[in-house]
Amino acid sequence: MEQKTAHNLAPYAMAVGQSLGRRYPEPPHPYRNDYERDRDRIIHSRAFRRLEDKTQVFTRRYSDHFRNRLTHTLEVAQISRTVGRALGLNTDLVEALALVHDVGHPPFGHTGEETLNHLMELHRERFDHNLHALRIVESFEQKYVDFPGLNLTFEVREGIIKHSRDYDPKAYPELREYRLEEQPPLEAQVIDVADEIAYNCADLDDGYEAKLLTLVLVREGVPGFDRLYGRFEREYPAAIEKLKFNEALKRLMDALVTDLIDATRDRLRKLQVRTVEDVRSWDSRLVGLSPPMAEENKRLKEFLFQKLYSHSEVRAERKRIIKSVEGLFKHFMERPRSLPPSYFVKTKEEPPHRVVCDYIGGMTDHYLLEQYRKCLGD
Repeated sequence: MEQKTAHNLAPYAMAVGQSLGRRYPEPPHPYRNDYERDRDRIIHSRAFRRLEDKTQVFTRRYSDHFRNRLTHTLEVAQISRTVGRALGLNTDLVEALALVHDVGHPPFGHTGEETLNHLMELHRERFDHNLHALRIVESFEQKYVDFPGLNLTFEVREGIIKHSRDYDPKAYPELREYRLEEQPPLEAQVIDVADEIAYNCADLDDGYEAKLLTLVLVREGVPGFDRLYGRFEREYPAAIEKLKFNEALKRLMDALVTDLIDATRDRLRKLQVRTVEDVRSWDSRLVGLSPPMAEENKRLKEFLFQKLYSHSEVRAERKRIIKSVEGLFKHFMERPRSLPPSYFVKTKEEPPHRVVCDYIGGMTDHYLLEQYRKCLGD
């Protein structure tokens, strides 16, 4: 077992006392550390609340029980805290990063993001939900008289943009303060894998509930699930199919999370990683599944892409979303005065396509469709 430092942290954890602090200095809080304050600011932000009406995979027309972007975020936070605690990481930082990791997502999930990115590419720019999230917490959220944005700590802002991908310092000079040539702390690295575990298992569950995936199809395409289901079928032959499905899925998630903890712990020990600087200077990320479990997870992802995300009903929904986002973007570009006054003013200071993208990117599913009907009438 790793040696623990003060506050039960492993030596490679990001201690709050080592934080590079906030852009605008603030006095310490009497009973909350800086990462706890960041967590609370995120929870109380408007962008966080809007996640309740943003699609994960399925829109609400399928079921009120399916995941939305907010419930997915809570599931990621739960898995991330579990992993972080087991590894001796700073769970306050882990939780803050998990809760903020999706606030930059536009309406209608990845289809909405891909559509906005395509529209921005026509103007030689991009839409990236991580960079949009940074803009949200740095500028768009206006809650305090002393500074713009939420004034989050450096480590949370760094984790927002680096938790799931790397950015070339030459291509993104505006992000140079975020140490792009280095790896993020382990607390940020945990979020990406926990996110993938959460949405893979959730999408399997929601796809089955939506009757777009059958039990036979899942068992044939996901060997790990099939082994677990077969075991419970032998132990509980009289149980209804749904309960056996639930049990197998629960155990599949548990196996993935357990492997993530064990494989990461072994990797840190074998590589003799002892400090945050060791983590930052490593040539690759250190948090991850073991090779056998990574292969199983890959099979699960491939199955979901082939059988769920490419399903005819999901594709039909995607076409409707693309039409709505493209139509509204074109409308505001041609008629910028129809933007809310605060956004119209920004078109005098920033390129109109950036302002329109920011406006649409912050919408909920319901509000986008409402604006589409209001502005285009169909």
